[in-house]
Amino acid sequence: MNSAKRHNRAWADAAIRTIEAENNRSADTHLYSVPLPAEWGVQLYLKDESTHRSGSLKHRLARSLFLFGLVNGWITEGTTIVEASSGSTAVSEAYFARLIGLPFIAVMTRTTSPEKIALIEQFGGSCMLVDHASEVYAAAEELARSTGGHYMDQFTYAERATDWRGNNNIAESIFGQLSLEEHPVPRWIVVGAGTGGTSATIGRYIRYHRYDTGLAVVDPENSAFYPGWRNGINGFTTGAASRIEGIGRPRMEPSFIPSVIDHMIQVPDAASVAAMKHLRERTGLHAGPSTGTNLWGTWQLIAAMIAQGARCSVVSLMCDGGERYAGSYYDDGWLARQGLDPAPYEAMLQEFFDSGVWPALPGSDT
Repeated sequence: MNSAKRHNRAWADAAIRTIEAENNRSADTHLYSVPLPAEWGVQLYLKDESTHRSGSLKHRLARSLFLFGLVNGWITEGTTIVEASSGSTAVSEAYFARLIGLPFIAVMTRTTSPEKIALIEQFGGSCMLVDHASEVYAAAEELARSTGGHYMDQFTYAERATDWRGNNNIAESIFGQLSLEEHPVPRWIVVGAGTGGTSATIGRYIRYHRYDTGLAVVDPENSAFYPGWRNGINGFTTGAASRIEGIGRPRMEPSFIPSVIDHMIQVPDAASVAAMKHLRERTGLHAGPSTGTNLWGTWQLIAAMIAQGARCSVVSLMCDGGERYAGSYYDDGWLARQGLDPAPYEAMLQEFFDSGVWPALPGSDT
C-alpha cells in the first residue's frame, strides 16, 4: 500500500471511529405507549425518532450512508458531500459531515421549510434551491461533479446502506423495546416512504426473523409509490411534488422495495395535517406532518382490528418534531394558501374516537 492510500485509509478509519463513537454515546429513541380506550383491545406505540441529535428518523439513514460511503472508499479526506433532499436527510447529513470535518451542500426545493434550511446551516452546511422536486437529482449529480465531491444519493442507496438483519437498525430496536409488552409482536408496523429505505429495512427484518407482522406503508397525494405499488409498475412516475415534507416522491425511487410491503394506504394531505394536530391535542406529542400521515393510516388499521375483535399491538413512527413546521403546517394562514383544510378530517377523527368505527368522509371512499 503506497503512502497516499495508507493516509486515506487512516483518515477513513478515524472518520468511522468518530461516527461509531457518536452512536455509542447515544441512547436509543423512546417507544411511547399511546393511551387508547381499553375496550378497543389494541395497543399503539410510537417510536419517537425526533430525539436523535439531528432531530429526525433520517439520523439513522445519514449515519448508514456515511459509513457506506467511507467503507466503499467514496468519501475521503476533504470530500464535498452533496445530497438531494426534502430537508430532514440533509439536516442529518450536515450534522455527520461536520462531525468528520467535511463540507456539505444540500440540493432542495424552494418550498422546503425555512426551519430546516436554518438547521442545515446551523450544522455547517449550505443549500442550493431548485424549483421542482424532479430537478433535485440532476442538480445534485452536476454539483458533485463540478466540486469533485460525492453525491450521497439517498434515493438509490438507502435500502442497501442499512443492515436489515440487525446492527441496531430501527426494526431491531422496535422489537427489542416491545419484548416485555403484552403483545411483543405487533400486528402491523406503519411507516411512510421518502426514499423507501425505512420500509425496506423493516420489511426485510420482519421476514428474516419470521415475525407474524404486516408492514403497511402510507403515502400522500401525488406521490408515485402508492399507484406504482397498487398497479405493479416499477419506476412509476407522477411528475407531481408531494405537499407533505419528508415523504412522497414524484417517482418510485430505486430504494423503494414494493415486494416487502403487505398493504398500502393513500392519505389525503389535509388528513395528514389533521392527524398531526390531533396527536398533539390528545397526547402532547408535537410532531411533523409525515407523522400525521402515519397516524391516519394507523387509525384505519386499528378501526379494522376493533371490528374484528382482535387484541394486538400496532407500531408507527414519530418522524420528526413539529417545531420544524411552525411557519407552515402549524400555521392556519399557510394551510389556507396551500388549499389544505383539515377540518373535515378532524371531524372524522373525533367521530372515530367517540365510536371506535372508522367513518366515511362525505363524497369520498377514503
